[in-house]
Amino acid sequence: MHAADTYDYAVIRVVPRIEREEFINAGVILSCQKLGFLGARIALDEARLLALAPGVDLELVRRHLAAIPAICAGHAEAGPIGALHPRGRFHWLTARRSSIIQTSPVHTGRCGDPEATLDRLLAKLVG
Repeated sequence: MHAADTYDYAVIRVVPRIEREEFINAGVILSCQKLGFLGARIALDEARLLALAPGVDLELVRRHLAAIPAICAGHAEAGPIGALHPRGRFHWLTARRSSIIQTSPVHTGRCGDPEATLDRLLAKLVG
C-alpha cells in the first residue's frame, strides 16, 4: 500500500452577492504535489443557489465552475493559466478574490489516493 502523501485542498464557493458574504459550497480543488495531482470536482445545487439568490445568472455560474476542472487538467481552452505548472494552477485557483466564484482558505491533509480523497471531500463538504 502506498504511504500517505500530503495534499492541499480548498472548497469552491458560489457567492452570488459579494456584499452579503452568503455562499453555497459547489466543489473542491485538491493538489498533491508529490504525486503531481491536481483535480477538481463540481456539484452545484442549482435549486439551493436559486433559493439564496433568485436572480443569479445560472449560465454564468455554470461557465465559471466548468472552467475550474479544465484549468486543473491544463486543457488548452484554459488559456495561459492552464499552461502553468500544476502547483501554479492550484495557487491561481485558490487566490483570494472578490467575485461570484471564490474558494475557502487552503487546508492540508494526508492521503494515499488523491482521486478517492477528492470524492470523499466533495461528498462531505458539498454533498
